[in-house]
Amino acid sequence: MAPPEEYRQYWRANLRYLAILLTIWFAVSFCCGILFADELNRLRIGGAKLGFWFAQQGSIYVFVVLIFVYVYLMNRLDEKYGVGE
Repeated sequence: MAPPEEYRQYWRANLRYLAILLTIWFAVSFCCGILFADELNRLRIGGAKLGFWFAQQGSIYVFVVLIFVYVYLMNRLDEKYGVGE
């Protein structure tokens, strides 16, 4: 059984990962899809305006990628603190 300080460190690292990844998702989905959509609509990706693409597809793709990044980071963190499967 790990000491309580290691549990705190593990939990802090987990929360840091979550905060960073959710900030990235917020920036992509809200900022790119809503706030900066007019500026991004000047560019096109696959025939669609870039702001529209971020609002409809881009934020979903980024979210899926962030899930895989989170799994990778948590597997490393689990190994570091010896709580892996």
